Amino acid sequence: MTKDEAHYPPVDPVKAGLRGRCPRCGEGALIEGLLGVKPRCSVCGLDNSFADAGDGPAVFVILIIGFIVVGLALWLEVNYSPALWVHLMLWIPLSTVLSLALLRALKGLMIALQYRHKAAEGQIDRG
Repeated sequence: MTKDEAHYPPVDPVKAGLRGRCPRCGEGALIEGLLGVKPRCSVCGLDNSFADAGDGPAVFVILIIGFIVVGLALWLEVNYSPALWVHLMLWIPLSTVLSLALLRALKGLMIALQYRHKAAEGQIDRG
């Protein structure tokens, strides 16, 4: 990532990331489509080539949504013992919708935190 010479007021990375906004100006869209990262901010022109969320957001989504859905499914099974089709009709759509919504928000958050803390790929000094 190159040094950012522009003068912008500090942006809260959590707020900007969860809303899917540019980590530098907080105004332009960061996420394009469902999960794609825009190449540049349409407002401040920030080059988003540094953005690499990797598998981090997906791991958090699996853990969070898994905890919620499995907990609710166990609660429902213990208290009401519904038929298997009830579980399928409840948990598959809920898991899908929550996962997609949370994945988008966490990807934006991860990229905003990368920008804020100037995180970059590790390099070996061969001096």
